[in-house]
This record gives sequence, structure tokens and C-alpha cells, in this order.
Amino acid sequence: MTPDVMTKPHSLIASDRIEGTAVRRPNGERIGHIERLMIDKISGKVSYAILSFGGFLGLGSDLLPLPWARLTFNRTLDAYQLDITEEELRSAPSFTEKREFDWGDRSQEEALHRHYGVAPYWGEF
Repeated sequence: MTPDVMTKPHSLIASDRIEGTAVRRPNGERIGHIERLMIDKISGKVSYAILSFGGFLGLGSDLLPLPWARLTFNRTLDAYQLDITEEELRSAPSFTEKREFDWGDRSQEEALHRHYGVAPYWGEF
């Protein structure tokens, strides 16, 4: 491999570089950080980013599955941007480390996409 391969700009990023990245509102206010990604096994595409927010020092945090289509990367903020109100954030379907989201229940995923007004990654409802 030539040394300049890693210095050329590109649009790909390793998943471990996304985990821990800040999620901010358009005004720069920090909401939380990306805990992990959920990837569709069949298509290989990222379906959700799990947002960790609230809690203290990572304890008692809520985990919020966000449709990947709802996030944009803001180079100026060096963070993922989420245009979300406090009410929308607090009323969103969420889970905790002790109460996991049921990824096998399509109705939960449908409710999640309806909450955010984003078409599901698998197509139509």
C-alpha cells in the first residue's frame, strides 16, 4: 500500500470511529453521543445509531435508537447533527441497558420511524 492512500479524503469511516462521536443540535448544543450502530445484516447498510444521553458519567443513560437517515455529519462541529426538540427527544422510544429494545418486533421499529417522520430502511410501512 502506498503511503498516500490513507491521506486522500473519502466518505467512508470505520464503525469504531463513529462510536463515541458527539451528537449535537444545529446550534452546537450537545445532546449525547453515539453508543453503537445497528447494521442491517442483509443490505449491510447502517439502519440506526444508538444515542446515549442523560445519566451521569455513563450511568443511568437512556439509549435512543435513531434512524440513521435522521443524522447528518457537520464538519464544523465535528459531530453528528440532529435537529430535534427537547420534547421530541424525551418522548422518543428509548431503552436502557437493563431494558433492551426488541429488534425482532417490527411494530416497535415502525413506531420509531413514525415518531421521527422518516421512512423505514426496509421500504414502506
